[in-house]
Amino acid sequence: MHKYGIILGACMALLACCSCNNDLVEYKSNDLKITLQKGESWLHDFPLFLGISRKNPPQIAIWLEDKDGNYLSTVYVTHKIATQSWLMAGKNRRKEALPHWCYSRGVKYDDGLYLPTKKEPFTDGLTGATPHSGFDVKMQPADGLKQFRIKIEINHSTDFNESYPKSAQEGDDNYSGGKEGSGQPAVVYAADIDLTSGVTSYVASLIGHSSPDGSNGQLYTDTSTLTSALKIVEQITITIQP
Repeated sequence: MHKYGIILGACMALLACCSCNNDLVEYKSNDLKITLQKGESWLHDFPLFLGISRKNPPQIAIWLEDKDGNYLSTVYVTHKIATQSWLMAGKNRRKEALPHWCYSRGVKYDDGLYLPTKKEPFTDGLTGATPHSGFDVKMQPADGLKQFRIKIEINHSTDFNESYPKSAQEGDDNYSGGKEGSGQPAVVYAADIDLTSGVTSYVASLIGHSSPDGSNGQLYTDTSTLTSALKIVEQITITIQP
């Protein structure tokens, strides 16, 4: 892990209906609480078979970069992408799921892709299934790390719209992995944290979306073609504990 890695809290606390569990998380002075407040599109209908679908929460990665945009460490990533345990993905590695995080890490696997495999799962940070409601992640910055950027990348499978249809073909600008792919690309939020400023609360801003087909780690700032993807989260806040 990078010398500016983080020390993670022991748990991820559910909010809303499980707020009592959230109260059990102990925060120390200068710990950071990253809160993802669910939006109206937090749960998405994922098709199974015979017209049956299930309500799926999004795939999420949270990580740190330094002031120059260099990757430092991952705070949290959902279990499916960390372990290649996708449901009904077939041979699709789902490289379109969270490509900005994958390429930021810069770890290339045996098949030439930048996302973890069953054989080599991601083990350098906190992983877990996404709760069906919003949640908190507790983190403690390493000693000496005072200024950094927190990035959050969020994506749904099969979240098609008019601009990113299921019918898009590989090679098209709006191709996103086929019928079991993403549909709308992952959205990326960011907040610049300065622990020396005296500011104790930050709101992450939407800064763009990832590559639709996951072929690169670039960030695209035009989000005008996105619809429901912009409503997965209502707000993301980072609070520095007193």
